[in-house]
Amino acid sequence: MALPNRNAFALRPGMRRGLRTDIPIPTRLVSNEEFPPLGQTSEQVEVERRIREQAGRLAGRLGLRRRDFLKTSGGMAASLLAMNSVFGRFFDVLEVEAAEPDAFQERKGEPFFIFDVQLHYVGAAYDPADAEAGRKGAVTRHALLGLRKQARALNPKLASDRGTMADLSWENFVKEVFLDSETAIGLISTPPGPYPQEAVVPPKEMTHIRDEINRITRSRRMLAHGLVTPQLGQADLDFMELQAQSLKIDAWKAYTGAAPKGFDRGWFVDDERTAYPMLEKARALGVRRLCVHKGLPLGPVVDYNHPRDLIKAAKDFPDIDFLVYHSGLLSVSAAKPSGEVPWTTEFCALKKKEPGLRNIYMELGSTFGALVTTNPTACAHLLGQVIDAFGADHVLWGTDSIWYGTP
Repeated sequence: MALPNRNAFALRPGMRRGLRTDIPIPTRLVSNEEFPPLGQTSEQVEVERRIREQAGRLAGRLGLRRRDFLKTSGGMAASLLAMNSVFGRFFDVLEVEAAEPDAFQERKGEPFFIFDVQLHYVGAAYDPADAEAGRKGAVTRHALLGLRKQARALNPKLASDRGTMADLSWENFVKEVFLDSETAIGLISTPPGPYPQEAVVPPKEMTHIRDEINRITRSRRMLAHGLVTPQLGQADLDFMELQAQSLKIDAWKAYTGAAPKGFDRGWFVDDERTAYPMLEKARALGVRRLCVHKGLPLGPVVDYNHPRDLIKAAKDFPDIDFLVYHSGLLSVSAAKPSGEVPWTTEFCALKKKEPGLRNIYMELGSTFGALVTTNPTACAHLLGQVIDAFGADHVLWGTDSIWYGTP
């Protein structure tokens, strides 16, 4: 019997709403309501204390208020130094960078090329009557806006948010991704809805925004997902054809844990009856990248979110690339002192048994951001295991923005 999703989001004692901070790095977690946030740890409390102490000391030297100092590169350097002092030396930062702005600029070097493969906003037409609130495991407008409000506890730049859906609009999405960050190219994704045509951002809208951004910039700055929901059978295959031929989508997004309306559970990518017709259709249409939400369990039944099913599917479809979103991380709190990172460690071990398998890629949206600020040791273990099993050229940068603000 399939187990219920015990990792599903629910309000719990100790959770706080509306908390704000001027500290430039997160010292506690929020949730996108796909999973419950880990409570603030004693180490995070100590990091927070040391950041404020350092900022108070250095701000006076520079003739700044502490709040203003924390907005500078020196404030970021002081924050990373505090992280190193509590967790060990994980970040390449020097003490002089906290005190001397020129030192930071000298070490900064040339800008990186940044391709963010997981970006989000909320379509204006999504679920206007909040009907999804009554469906088990569904994604609601209220939950997504609640996530953005909770993110103010991590990101002081969100203090100017209006507290409305405008904060998650496509207009603010463009601003935060391309004007407020160094992102060069992005990929628009979307959480699921009751049906793929009624997703948080339907494929027709994702591709329209992509085309407009690329038209205005006269370059390829944005890509867009299409959606697959193989439980819907022929209707899904027909919609795939429309997305590929008319919308010219760049890749597919799949949620194996999420159940469309009328279903009470998810599906597995290696299910030859349910999923393989979808994979064969993707092959025939020439859109051969499947981005799969794995880990951070979503939907009514937890096990459908485990990444183990991707091994057989990748072997059976070697000409399709499988992108494992969130790197299959079970939860931030599940990491163990031994270095085991549940689900990710297991999946890496399965991959190492198949050294010739080269069409699986690991993505870091939410996973890196949550772990690096909560448990840098576990984050280092996860990155090391993923790179060891898949190779550094098979690790993809994604942020899950704009749920938490600009990338």
